[in-house]
Amino acid sequence: MEVLEIGLILMGLMFLFLGAGLWVALSLFAVGVIGLEFFTSAQTGPIIATTAWSGLASWSLAPLPLFIWMGEILFRSRLSEDMFTGLAPWLNKLPGRLLHVNILGCGIFAAVSGSSAATAATIGRMSIPELRKQGYADRLILGTLAGSGTLGLLIPPSIILIVYGVSAELSIARLFIAGILPGAMLIILFMGFVMIWATANKDKMPPAGPDMGFMEKVRASGRLIPVIVLIASVIGSIYGGIATPTEAAAFGVVGALILSAISGSLNRASFIDGLMGATRTSCMIGFILAGAAVLTVTMGFTGIPRELAAWIAEMNLSPYALLAALTVFFIVLGCFLDGISVVVLTTSVILPMVQAAGIDLLWFGIYVVLVVEMSQITPPVGFNLFVLQGLTGKNLFSIARASLPFFFLLLLAVLLITVFPEIATWLPQKMNG
Repeated sequence: MEVLEIGLILMGLMFLFLGAGLWVALSLFAVGVIGLEFFTSAQTGPIIATTAWSGLASWSLAPLPLFIWMGEILFRSRLSEDMFTGLAPWLNKLPGRLLHVNILGCGIFAAVSGSSAATAATIGRMSIPELRKQGYADRLILGTLAGSGTLGLLIPPSIILIVYGVSAELSIARLFIAGILPGAMLIILFMGFVMIWATANKDKMPPAGPDMGFMEKVRASGRLIPVIVLIASVIGSIYGGIATPTEAAAFGVVGALILSAISGSLNRASFIDGLMGATRTSCMIGFILAGAAVLTVTMGFTGIPRELAAWIAEMNLSPYALLAALTVFFIVLGCFLDGISVVVLTTSVILPMVQAAGIDLLWFGIYVVLVVEMSQITPPVGFNLFVLQGLTGKNLFSIARASLPFFFLLLLAVLLITVFPEIATWLPQKMNG
């Protein structure tokens, strides 16, 4: 049987299993086992055992459960309330005023969450009632939340960047640092759009709140500042070569526990809930990674990546044409799967093509995350849209319309890092250690 036919059969089986509602990890395992058993002469049992183990027995994965636990601890503290009261006084004079709380709040929470849906849900639960009460338009409230929630995938410490780094065998520390400038660029783009819209639609904006003195603003931000210092310390220690990602993650957990204890939100119940939440999420990701490792080995035995890379090479696509095709592919795939699943499903097939085209794999990791972010606000299965629908009860497509400008801003961000790759690669090149 031709390699192309085998690839089509395995792809059809994958869509069949996923469409039937089978877990992503089990779908990966099933397709991998079927491919080994029916289309190769390899010994299926030993290969699955050794591959699944080697897919998880990597020191690169050590920071993953720690960063997830850090996020769980801070999630159960009063961080979301602190963000609103701490950020609002500083934004009162900007065009768009409190709408920027959604953007900056999501940016800060993204650094402790690593999850797009969790970021949108947490900030939305806090800000939607408050912004509605003050008279802000639903369209901008939901649009800023849907778009800014995607920052959870990019701003370090990002869970999806750890998964990509393990799949592509890249330095997690360098990937984290590579996400800083693109994340800051997205925040600036989002805030810039809100300022332009608010300036052009002054009649639709509620009046500004009472002005506060500098020291009053500082006091209002008192409980937010330690969290920002903790996040900056974690990322700064990695950038400066002072700590590895694993050491920085351990420091982050200890710091989060101390902050939670000081704020009075740490007790036996919240500690156990945070630990169990981190365990469940880590196990889910580990299960997916093990399944992806099995499928990757199956692909290697069947020769599909090699043939596909050769086929792409024969088409003589320029790197830009290849990226344009991959952008459409990732957006479509991301409409039906979460970001981590998209990465682990595609890396074994796509990375050989990308390397053959001479594209930097570190840069490509940031590109993939940006494109997957776009799919989080694209119907029919944009996860952020579902989160906001659950919070507001509004029609899914009305939320999608509200988030459309932010989809195009994400597309602009992809174009910017393609034309100016240094946005993603400059900081990693300057790293110490």
